[in-house]
Amino acid sequence: LEPPFLCLVVSGGHTELVVVEDYSKFRLIGTTHDDAAGEAFDKVARAIGLGYPGGPKVDKCAKAGGRPDAVVFPRGHVDGNEFDFSFSGLKSAVLNYLNSCAMKLGGPVKDLREKREGDANFNPDALIDPDTGVTVADVAASFQEAVVDVLVTHTVAAAKSLGISKVAMAGGVAANGALRDRMKRDCESEGISLYYPSPLLCTDNAAMIGCAGYYDFLAGKSHGLDLNAVPGLGLGQSI
Repeated sequence: LEPPFLCLVVSGGHTELVVVEDYSKFRLIGTTHDDAAGEAFDKVARAIGLGYPGGPKVDKCAKAGGRPDAVVFPRGHVDGNEFDFSFSGLKSAVLNYLNSCAMKLGGPVKDLREKREGDANFNPDALIDPDTGVTVADVAASFQEAVVDVLVTHTVAAAKSLGISKVAMAGGVAANGALRDRMKRDCESEGISLYYPSPLLCTDNAAMIGCAGYYDFLAGKSHGLDLNAVPGLGLGQSI
C-alpha cells in the first residue's frame, strides 16, 4: 500500500481519520471529541454482561442472532467538522435504554450485569426488554450497527471529499467483522480500494511499532539503546 491514502485509526484509545501523504507525513482530518470507539465498545459490553475486551465480545454476541435494527440508537454528530466523531451520546443512550428495561425486570442494570458477568453459560437470547422481546444479542447488534454506521459514513465521505481512492483501517476495532463487511461494501460501491490487516495483526502493537520503525530506518532515522518510551507522543512527532 503506497501513499497517499486515507486511514481510519480506530481502537480503545483512538478514533481518527488520517491522510497518509507519506510514511512520515500525516494530516489529521478527524478525531473523536470524547470516547474512542473501542472505549464505547468496552463500556457497553460490560453493561450487558459480556465483560472485557468489549470489541470482540460484542461482535460475537451480535452474530448470535442479534438484530441490528432492533433498537435505533443515535448516531453522533459534531458541529464544525463533518469528519469528527462523538460516541459518548451513543454510549449514554445505550446505558439509559438498559436501565429503563432493567426496571421492568425488577432492578437497575448494575444488578442484572452482576448476575451475568463471568457466567460461562451466558445466554445471548436473554431478554433485555420483556415488552418488545429485545435480547442481549439485539442490543449488541444495534449498538454495533450505530458505531459502524458512523465510522463508515465518515470515512467514505472524507475519501470522496478529498478525492482519495485508497482507504486503510488500523487498530483493534478494525478487526470487527461488521465494520470490515460494511466498509468493504461501501468502498466498493464508490470505487474505493480498501486495505486492512488480518484480525490478529489489528491488535498486535509490536507489529505496528515494527512497521513504523522499518519506514523510519529506510528514511535514515535511528536512536540509541537508551531511547525511552514517550506515551504522549503525537502522530508524526519525533523524539
